[in-house]
Amino acid sequence: MSFKTNLIRARSHIVFMLALSTAFGIVITMENIDFENRVAARANIKNEISIPLSASRSLSSEEMEWAKIAWKYFENNTIAETGMVNSVDQYNASTLWDTSSYMMGLISAHRLKIITEENFKHRMTNLLTSLEALPLFEGKLPNKSYNTISLKMVDYTNRETVQGIGWSAIDIGRVMVPINALVWHYPEFTPEVQKVLARWDLAAMVDKGNLYGALREGKKTQILQEGRLGYEEYAAKSMQLMGYDVAEAIDYQSWLKFTDIYGINIATDSRRPEEFTAHNYVVSEPYILDGIEYGFDQISQQFSNRVYSVQEARYKDTGILTAVSEDNIDVAPYFVYNTVFTGGKAWNTITEAGDDASDFKSLSTKAAFGWHALYETDYTRKLIDVASKLHDPEKGWYSGLYEKTGKPNKALTANTNGIILETLAYKQLGPLLKPKQTELASR
Repeated sequence: MSFKTNLIRARSHIVFMLALSTAFGIVITMENIDFENRVAARANIKNEISIPLSASRSLSSEEMEWAKIAWKYFENNTIAETGMVNSVDQYNASTLWDTSSYMMGLISAHRLKIITEENFKHRMTNLLTSLEALPLFEGKLPNKSYNTISLKMVDYTNRETVQGIGWSAIDIGRVMVPINALVWHYPEFTPEVQKVLARWDLAAMVDKGNLYGALREGKKTQILQEGRLGYEEYAAKSMQLMGYDVAEAIDYQSWLKFTDIYGINIATDSRRPEEFTAHNYVVSEPYILDGIEYGFDQISQQFSNRVYSVQEARYKDTGILTAVSEDNIDVAPYFVYNTVFTGGKAWNTITEAGDDASDFKSLSTKAAFGWHALYETDYTRKLIDVASKLHDPEKGWYSGLYEKTGKPNKALTANTNGIILETLAYKQLGPLLKPKQTELASR
């Protein structure tokens, strides 16, 4: 039998072997690509920018006055009958995120001895009673917004809706921070906390290690993966403390991509809004909250160092004091994201819908206070020199300062004032969820 004949007879085996080899080669290549991406990500993470965290210290008399100004907001916006606090000054609605900011502000005011023990316990008990009574979206989890007087579910225009508009996994993750703080530092509230959580189906927002929100449109409810780099990990940490598997949501490297700005590798989220429905914002707030509430882990501190450093670099390049985050504003569209990076652009300012909002680019008051609490550098002193003037002593802290006009953004919110109280409590007492030995010994 000739070689040619044998070759013809063997062609099917040859084709099979070639196909197998090709497939095997593709698998190896794909594994190598994944491995190389992960190595590159880890190398970038470990390519450290070192900024020491400032040491805890007693607040100055001026800083204590700043804390009292922040507390004024909550005195002016607490609904006595329900214990709820308005998200925005004199606007009778609140999201769970803003309720969380009130809870953290209340705990911080107590830690700083701005309010009495009796006032603290009355306010917290009243609030927890209302949280237990909230009607839940589809009977599972808190709606995205509530009327602070009636406790009824409302949409974002404060119109009552019997069905609700959905739940936010990130907002719920945020409220788990003060919930954990209460159980750890104030165990007398544990029975009330248990009553609240007994009604909430937290498992409905966690699946295969990810966080999921709910969105009702018309008569249909969509369950959507929620959270992007920064906020996703921040919210997941509190859910992990509650015993839930959030392995994917808490993994900084799952969707990690680095973007060079001023020669600094900034961690961004690689998920595109066209495909994954949500925008990716690099802002100050989740990293500040991670530091002042949990105490940083290695990765969150490194990412925080970079987000802070690139804002200082912009100041050195342009002379514009920079401390960016998302904020309410005092004119339409009333809420914007001032970012380090979003939508493929550095220093981009957009609305939640993705529309350009560059006219409202601002210095964020809460971001200035947060960076100063964490680092206390020459640059943060410049930030605080400006930010410390952005207040009404009888109403609280304004949200920021517009770059274009140099005028204050006079929006007054629970989130800004709650976070400012948190940052000042952190400066004196350290991270809320990392108790000192002296605190442990006293219990």
